[in-house]
Amino acid sequence: MSRENGLSKNLELRSNQKPRILIVSMRGFHSEAYRSAEYEFEDTICTFDYADILTPVSASGVVSTFNKKLANYVARAFGKSKLLSSNCIPSIVDREYDLLFFICQQFWDLTSINSIKDWREKCRKAVLWIDEIWAKEIGEHKIRLCFELVKDFDYIFTTQTASVNAIANLVQRPCYSLPYATDTIKFCPYPQLPQRCIDVYSIGRRSPIVHKALLGMAEQENFLYLFDSLKGLQMTDYKEHRTLYSNLIKRSRYFIANKAKFDAIHQTGGQEELGSRFFEGAAGGAVMIGTPPVCEAYTTYFNWSDAVIEIPYDATNLADIITELDAQPERLNRIRKDNVMNSLLHHDWVYRWEQILEKVGLDSTPEMLSRKAYLANLADKMKSEY
Repeated sequence: MSRENGLSKNLELRSNQKPRILIVSMRGFHSEAYRSAEYEFEDTICTFDYADILTPVSASGVVSTFNKKLANYVARAFGKSKLLSSNCIPSIVDREYDLLFFICQQFWDLTSINSIKDWREKCRKAVLWIDEIWAKEIGEHKIRLCFELVKDFDYIFTTQTASVNAIANLVQRPCYSLPYATDTIKFCPYPQLPQRCIDVYSIGRRSPIVHKALLGMAEQENFLYLFDSLKGLQMTDYKEHRTLYSNLIKRSRYFIANKAKFDAIHQTGGQEELGSRFFEGAAGGAVMIGTPPVCEAYTTYFNWSDAVIEIPYDATNLADIITELDAQPERLNRIRKDNVMNSLLHHDWVYRWEQILEKVGLDSTPEMLSRKAYLANLADKMKSEY
């Protein structure tokens, strides 16, 4: 089968190993930039484990769209989650795997599993990793209906730590917290150490007050403030986007990082969570400034000094804050070094995958051990030379 209509074989399997992992990826269905970290995770797994990627794709045409709407109407009316439709072209799993791994960015992604035939029969274990699901949302009818599909999985992981108990109680399956990470080799600025010519880099959601203050600095001083100026989230190529993004962070002195959905309390209900920006900014060696979440995940995974320079959401004195920081070059150098080294040793995707395999009872591969050794060696060299 081709990538467009089903299984995409990993062409770089080491030692001719038979694939033991089936990854279900939404890359054939969605191209929003905020999904790029998930696609990076999937591809990184393929470099240190033995995996195939199945990519559901959307059916086109008026009839398909009508059938989708009808199916979802009937599913909601009768409470039948197996009838829910994402309008995906049907595919079939035609061989056996030790593990199916499905990353869902949002709850509606779950419905695409209905288009994949025989996946549960062919996969010994099944793991779902869902990114954005807030505890207050789990009581909504449409979300509860979608989560009926989760009961077919053996284990659930989520980036939303405070949602773990609500998910576990709803689906009666083990649920665990699993934070984001990065391809830290891609994001690492060492050994090239590119010039940090961008003064402040900000992407995605932002405080309008902080943004205004930084715009003022950019207009009045020799100060490069890089931010999103266009409305639109679609990637033409996720790998190119990820390469550009990592290169920009490696060339940024400061990087804005705020708690997830910090300006959408109507959706979060005040729940504070750790988003991907923190892992990406740290891996690229930028000095992060912003408002981190008040939650266990942040204190656990960013437990070194000055991981984030905390500023108020409504801070207007950015010029004073940055001037004060710039007057402490030794501190800034330590922050950048600590950020990169902690990322290499704790926040690469290989460590997250290792946690998943431990839960399902699968061994790490030789390639995983090799990658961990390489990351440790890179951190040692950076410690002694940088």
